[in-house]
Amino acid sequence: MEEVKTRRARGGGGAARRAERTAVNIETAKYIERNIPNFEVLNEEALEIIEANAETILAEIGVNFVNNPAALERWRAAGAEVEDERVRIPRGLARKLCSTAPSQFTQHARNSEKSVVIGGRNMVLAPVYGPPFVRDAQGGRRYATMADFEKFVKLAYMSKWLHHSGGTVCEPTDIPVNKRHLDMLMAHMTLSDKPFMGSVTAPERAQDSVEMCEILFGKEFVRDNTVMTSLVNINSPMTFDDIMMGALEVYAANNQAAIISPFIVGGAMAPVSVAGTLTQVLAEVLAGVAYSQLVRPGAPVIFGAFVSSIDMNSGAPTFGTPEASLITYGAGQLARRLNLPYRSAGSFCGSKLPDAQAAYETANSLNMGLLAGVNFMLHSCGWLEGGLVADFEKFVMDADQLGVLHGLAKGIAVDTNAQAMDAIREVGPGGHYLGCAHTQANFKSAFWKSELLDYKPFETWEEEGARDTYALASNRVEKLLATYRQPELSQDVAEALAAYVAEKKASMPDSFM
Repeated sequence: MEEVKTRRARGGGGAARRAERTAVNIETAKYIERNIPNFEVLNEEALEIIEANAETILAEIGVNFVNNPAALERWRAAGAEVEDERVRIPRGLARKLCSTAPSQFTQHARNSEKSVVIGGRNMVLAPVYGPPFVRDAQGGRRYATMADFEKFVKLAYMSKWLHHSGGTVCEPTDIPVNKRHLDMLMAHMTLSDKPFMGSVTAPERAQDSVEMCEILFGKEFVRDNTVMTSLVNINSPMTFDDIMMGALEVYAANNQAAIISPFIVGGAMAPVSVAGTLTQVLAEVLAGVAYSQLVRPGAPVIFGAFVSSIDMNSGAPTFGTPEASLITYGAGQLARRLNLPYRSAGSFCGSKLPDAQAAYETANSLNMGLLAGVNFMLHSCGWLEGGLVADFEKFVMDADQLGVLHGLAKGIAVDTNAQAMDAIREVGPGGHYLGCAHTQANFKSAFWKSELLDYKPFETWEEEGARDTYALASNRVEKLLATYRQPELSQDVAEALAAYVAEKKASMPDSFM
């Protein structure tokens, strides 16, 4: 665990304690290890029906691998029926191919204490991914810039409950499309020491990601270890485009992880029914994971499920709904039956502001992820407006609430200390526990403590400006950025990364398409 602290003030115990409370303390909690059961909504009969129907989709309807002759040839050699760009996969073949994918893997960070294990009963939390817009209290809603991107990376680095730096936390539109991945990777590698994600917007950008990691970690280390996770979306329904599959091919060949994730808005890209959507999700994931194993057996992958429903009046996606929760729970069961790590859920909401709607929908979405057995939660903080906006204030609101997930995941201890029988005997009928020995020994760690929300008496709250949560969050954003300290990185590595980026940028003209 890395800590950056100011020098502790000298003097009496009170002064020392005050100095400790005001010191800069950068701490990252270990990834979540669940001690609570997964919430399962499908019985054995329902699971078997969905699995059988998914095999029917693959065998009879098929999936499209577009503009990718090499992929078609791989499938043909594996025993699939290929007609034009349609691939029909015999029953059982995709599942057999998926069996070589690991059930869990370690993604290494440059700070080894912040490496994460993805799979099993673990959950890794990563920030929002992909919005072209940002919003904050000062500038309102606007197109994202590289400066915004760097601020989000710094906030993620300083957030205790976030285990991962993420990927495209916002889309820096002031940098050419063909070059911005270099700046984004540079930010993750130099401004943070947490794990991060690679680029997937073109196969050559995925290759750049691998080569930059070879500079950061060393070629041999990258060859033998997983240092990146990437997001490979499927164009639902049942279409695998050459851009995403090209990136997947690069990462699989280099033993780097990919999240194979259908992108589904129910009623538009999948059936309106929960069971029908789960069937399509499973078919698409089976085909995508199987393809990764055709490229390289044993390549690390994650079963992804990004699902929202649709507002039938406006056509806009909706979040925090019961249907999305049921699909998330069911997909978790299907992922575990495949023995694969599972990605889903996040701080999803459709609100335009970090208001009550955002809070309700986000709370529903975060809690369903914990209970569904999610192993990798992308979008765990900062999501607004259906994913179009990364919001600075909501980022720190959500990041604070991620501590609740850590607390819930611990479950209920029943050891001697937790039973508290000595305390009950000491206090007896009619007393109070504030001063008893058990309380004094445990009060610092007994309860989760928010670093954002206000629990002061009304009079104190009013004297301090009657600030609402949005104002408190805005102050916290400013405080975190003001106290940010860049993690150490070898000067040789930093210079080599900068030289690589400069050379790559100089090798091609700017393109904003």
